[in-house]
Amino acid sequence: MEIRKSIKHNKYAITAIAVLVWVVLGFAGCRAHVEEQVSFSNATISPSAAAVNINTASTSELQKIPHIGEKIAGQIIEHRDRYGPFRRAEDLILIPGISDSRFRKIRSLVRVD
Repeated sequence: MEIRKSIKHNKYAITAIAVLVWVVLGFAGCRAHVEEQVSFSNATISPSAAAVNINTASTSELQKIPHIGEKIAGQIIEHRDRYGPFRRAEDLILIPGISDSRFRKIRSLVRVD
């Protein structure tokens, strides 16, 4: 009877170890995939030389950026006047009306000097 309990207990232990190994290897694979995506996205978001400097651009220059109209351009300038120059282009997300997805669309068109 003791041997059967021991074998049954070992089956559960072996199953638990197998599941643990599977989970750890799965997360390791996911992490590699995420790191690959991050390195790819960082390579593609560098601003071009013709990008608009959001710290010096006028309203009309900001409106040349797709998805930036008169209202959002004004909000960018108002934010810049109130809080000082933008430190990073990603700070545009602080502007009402510029969502994360909108920012990703215009990232290569803006820069901060």
